[in-house]
Amino acid sequence: MKHRGVTIVVHADGDLNTRQYRLPAWAFEAGKWAALVLGLLVVLFFTFAGPITRAAARVPGLDREVARLREQNARVQQLAAALNRAEQNYQQLRGMLGVRGAGGGLAARGSGAENGGELMRANGVSARAPGAAPRYERGLSAPSHWPLDVKGFVTRGQVRPGDPAESHPGIDIAVPVGTAVRAAGGGTVAAAGIDPDYGLYVLLRHPEGYETMYGHASRLLVSEGEQVQAGRVIALTGNSGRSTAPHLHFEIRREGRSLDPLTVVREGN
Repeated sequence: MKHRGVTIVVHADGDLNTRQYRLPAWAFEAGKWAALVLGLLVVLFFTFAGPITRAAARVPGLDREVARLREQNARVQQLAAALNRAEQNYQQLRGMLGVRGAGGGLAARGSGAENGGELMRANGVSARAPGAAPRYERGLSAPSHWPLDVKGFVTRGQVRPGDPAESHPGIDIAVPVGTAVRAAGGGTVAAAGIDPDYGLYVLLRHPEGYETMYGHASRLLVSEGEQVQAGRVIALTGNSGRSTAPHLHFEIRREGRSLDPLTVVREGN
């Protein structure tokens, strides 16, 4: 019985002799399958070698990025520690000064706005020079005084109802930041806090249905529920809330109706 096989004949040009190689059939089949497996391995190598090579090339860059992030994290931790120390010092200072946060919203506007956060306030200050005769009446009184020691520059006056696009109760008085704001009359602090439009504000309630509102302050010097006399410094002017420049927004209302302050106050106009 003959064994099947494969004969390979090799003949070189110009050579009369030939060489024959006989391979068993099983060896030929094994070689064929080995070549197929080898080709598959080559394809798989190039398929996966590309991403692996690219990932390996990114390793140095990732190492540098990790080092940079670690350095930034260390700086953030240092800043956090510094902020914690500053907060502790701030709380200690508040305790020494007896400072407490402002409460309440812009109740007179019926908005029910809540306090947007704790506000730093200072204790009340004297409104007149030592030895000077008082210019203001004592006790509760209707608003009749200019709320500033200076006339200021009225950048926007009272706009009458009827043009909703230009509706503007009260007047805007341009003055430098930190100018003392005085109560236009004696009354009770109905609200003292922060409002998205008017920023830091004080609302006073006076006799005879009068109310006065002072907005865009930089510091509040009175608390809700406190009684103040006419002429007392209740705030310092600023640029808080919806404001483009330092000024005082001053309103006078009676029975819920807005009045033109320039026709009510006796001073400053």
